[in-house]
Amino acid sequence: MSTDYDTSKNPTRRCRVFCAMSDLSLSLQTAGHLLWSMDPVLASIVGRSLWVSACATVLACALGLALGAWLGVARFRGRDVVLTVLNTFLALPSVVVGLVVYLLLSRSGPLGHLGWLFSIKAMILAQAVLVLPVAMALARQQVEDAERSHGEQLRSLGAGTLWRSLLLAWDARFALLTVCIAVFGRAISEVGAVMMVGGNIDGFTRVMTTAIALETSKGDLPLALALGAVLLGVVLWLNALIAALRLWRMKLEGGWQGPSGVMST
Repeated sequence: MSTDYDTSKNPTRRCRVFCAMSDLSLSLQTAGHLLWSMDPVLASIVGRSLWVSACATVLACALGLALGAWLGVARFRGRDVVLTVLNTFLALPSVVVGLVVYLLLSRSGPLGHLGWLFSIKAMILAQAVLVLPVAMALARQQVEDAERSHGEQLRSLGAGTLWRSLLLAWDARFALLTVCIAVFGRAISEVGAVMMVGGNIDGFTRVMTTAIALETSKGDLPLALALGAVLLGVVLWLNALIAALRLWRMKLEGGWQGPSGVMST
């Protein structure tokens, strides 16, 4: 039997394993130092990522929540087809969105005169297009659930489709806030579209996800690990915020029970 993978009998193999473990340990230590010292390159990439995703979330939610709320209330011929297309867009690959936005913003495209290609504006546009179906679909579901509970009462009071969508969206405002947080989490973890339309230019359009991909391919593991830790921390914080909002909403509605099982007041 070959002993190539038996480190106790193959000194060369054992040396390679120890060297790999040493490299990983050194990379983790360097990544920790970058985080602790708030390396300027690391801080600029993180700040740029947060800014791009925040702007994309604002644009997508401003349009997506309104359209989703209206779609949750409106009833018209072909609505099932619209919902099917919307649900299909939920699984739209980010590289497809990047390709479409790239063609629109290219010099020969219909929006080429804007000169946005390989800029922050193009990245914001690509992320907004990518997460818009998410905002619409989640908002539509929340408002449609509220419509089943209160829609008949609002219709009896003479409220039309527009007013019902506005009133029900306000009634589900805490759930829609959770939708916004989920949309931001989807935007900040995206890599394909922003790399295609932003170009991953150092100091200009490089964000956390594209930097992680680039630095890993270059073998610069410390920076990639540090950025990965920050990205993981952001996602963890978003999920904790969603959980906290859910508990706060239950407490406001009088449905939250403390550890003792007694209803909180």
